[in-house]
Amino acid sequence: MKLRQEHRVEVAAAKASLSRATAYRIEKNPQLPSQVKTPLGRRRPDPLADIFDSEVVPLLKAAPGIRPVAVFEEMLRRHPDLSEGVRRTMERRIRAWRAINGDEQEVIFRQVHEPGRLGLSDFTNMNELVTDLRMPDKSGVELLRNPGDRKINIPSIVITGHGDVPMAVEAMKAGAVDFIESLSRLP
Repeated sequence: MKLRQEHRVEVAAAKASLSRATAYRIEKNPQLPSQVKTPLGRRRPDPLADIFDSEVVPLLKAAPGIRPVAVFEEMLRRHPDLSEGVRRTMERRIRAWRAINGDEQEVIFRQVHEPGRLGLSDFTNMNELVTDLRMPDKSGVELLRNPGDRKINIPSIVITGHGDVPMAVEAMKAGAVDFIESLSRLP
């Protein structure tokens, strides 16, 4: 932390976008995480080493929807010497096993694209906004007056099959650079 040479730990951490705790940890041990020795692993013997692969996994495969609490109670029934304190360890181990070996989960990202809704667009490179006077929620002129989420200033064009001169004047006052009346009404 070069900032630490000129500032207190709290100030240097804030300027480096770090938490105070991280700054103190770095100051206490300036080694990079890759240079620190790897942790020793488990410090206590695994209480589920003898039963997880041999008994719990077959239960999970046989009944994929079984709750971890039910598995734990069954293991307590089979092994009375098993401590009540390993329940959370078993729940975590079952959750990790299911994440890797369990049924595949369906992931859905719903997207709704309603054409013409409020004349909004998700294009990142927009040169103009084209809108109609008649839309489901608000008119094109209201969209021009209240841009809402539109935070950029772009030329706006109104195209409609329901226009007349007063509407064209109103659209121009609202910021439209052009008003085009569609010819679809002609016989």
